[in-house]
Parts: sequence; C-alpha cells; structure tokens
Amino acid sequence: MTKSSTLDAPALAPVTPPQSGRRPAPRRRKGAAKSPSALLSKAGVTAMLGLATLYTLLPLTWLLLSSTKSREDLFGTNGFALGDEVHLTENLGHLFTADDGVYLRWLINTVLYAGVGALLASVFSVAAGYAFDKLTFPGKERLFSLVLLGVMVPGTAMAIPLYLLAAKVGLVNTFWGVFIPGLVFPFGVYLARVFSASYVPDEVLEAARMDGASEFRTFCRIAFPMIAPGFVTIFLFQFTQIWNSFFLPLVMLSDQDLYPVNLGLYVWYSSALTQGHPEDYLLAVVGSLVAVAPLIAIFLMLQRFWKSGMTAGAVK
Repeated sequence: MTKSSTLDAPALAPVTPPQSGRRPAPRRRKGAAKSPSALLSKAGVTAMLGLATLYTLLPLTWLLLSSTKSREDLFGTNGFALGDEVHLTENLGHLFTADDGVYLRWLINTVLYAGVGALLASVFSVAAGYAFDKLTFPGKERLFSLVLLGVMVPGTAMAIPLYLLAAKVGLVNTFWGVFIPGLVFPFGVYLARVFSASYVPDEVLEAARMDGASEFRTFCRIAFPMIAPGFVTIFLFQFTQIWNSFFLPLVMLSDQDLYPVNLGLYVWYSSALTQGHPEDYLLAVVGSLVAVAPLIAIFLMLQRFWKSGMTAGAVK
C-alpha cells in the first residue's frame, strides 16, 4: 500500500494594491541644507530688522554729528560728514548760557513734568489696576469700560477741553496746568490690571488676609512688589509720553520760563526760520541731542526689570 504525500505550498504574502496619491515626504537629515523658502523668509526678516535699525539709528547719527559742527560747517557740509573741527564742548557751553540759561530751566521743567508726573501716574495706575482685578465693588466693569474709552481717545483731542477746564479754575499758564493732566494714564490702568492678573496669585492674597493684613497693607507689602515689572513698564510709557508732549504745553503755556524742552526747541527753531537767527538753529540741534540723552539713559537703566517674573515659585 503506497501513501501519496502532498507538499504544502509556501504561504504567499498578501499583495497590496498600489495606492494612489503622493508619497510621504522624506525626513530631512540633520545637517541637511534648508529649503529655499526658509532661507528667503529668514533673509526677509533680517532685512526688515536691518531697515528698522537704520530708521532708528540714522536720525540719532545725524544729530550727534551735527552737534559737533560749527554753524558754518552745519550748513556747508553733508549731514553725515564731520566738520573741520569738533565743537561739541563749545556748542554745549553756548547751549546752557544762551538767553540767560533758559535751556537749563526748560530741562528742569521737563524733569518735573515727566519724572514726578510719571512716577505718581504709575502709582495711581497700579493701584487702580489692582483694585479692578482683585477687589469687588459695585459698577466695577462699567467703570473699567470708561477707562478703556479713555485709552481710545488720543491725547491731542483732549488738549482743548483740558485748556477750557484749566481756564475755569485758573490753571492756564501755570505749572499745574501741564502737570496735573499727566497724572491720568488710562492705558497704564489697563496694563496694571493685566499685570495684576498675571503676577499676583489669589492664594497669596488669601493667605495674607488670613494672617490679618489689611487691604492696604496687602497691596503695599505683597501685591506691589509682585507687579514691579509692570510698574516699571507703565512708568517708562508715561515718562516717554510726557517727555515728548508738545501740543498740551503749546496750548496751555505762554510763559517761556514754564516751557518744557520740546516747546523751547520749537521756539528756537521757529526763530531760526522766521526771524533770521541761524544761531538758534544750531541751538535747537544741540538741545535736541541733550533732550534725547535722558530717555536713552533711563531705558538702559530700567530695562533689566522687564525680564524678571517676581512671583516665580511663589505658588507650588
């Protein structure tokens, strides 16, 4: 009896039908060259940053070079070329002695308007922003809507109403007519509320209240140090705004002893153009250089406060 054995055929792998569509893109290896679109986008961003840098530095370069020239070189040479000699020290001496030293008076006025005004405005803004964020009182959101409305109204549109109000109370052509409006900063209140919501945890305030601290002490000893980066930011915004303010002092003041720097430089520049006093043009140029220096210095001194989040690790 014979047995027939059959060989088992090997199993065939299933055949998958060809799929239609695009193949998956191969992975880019490390060190491979970037795509042209990425290079173009990077070059475009670099070019835009370079143009922004030139737009910022070229006027300052012209101002610095022009301040080192004599009056003849100022009108007889290219704006970005040096003169025959450097007259910066001589020009600065003439600046602070011209018209019985009125420029120094203008500079002191501007420091008072901008420095003290911005400091008080920042304190008021931080306190108001903290109250809008952490406290509960009737009509809070409606009042904050009025603050946002004040943010949207430009300052130049408020100059004439402020002049009329100042005329009613006798503050026209006085120091207070320019100083008091600088204490109101709606945008600072908005920023302070944002910083308070981000930097001041509710748990820390609840712990302080449970320990018996009053609301004023909680704000001064706990919340305010946490909002210090926001306070510095608000101060710089308001300081720059008041320092560069021109239209409100122009409307409010007629006494040159009360002028800020911007308005005084405008008087010298107008005198050079309309009354034929070319020496006043050089005074305006050198005075502009001196007026820019405090802004640059204060930004460089306070910029480190922007980088610190003072509540890091306060809440686990």
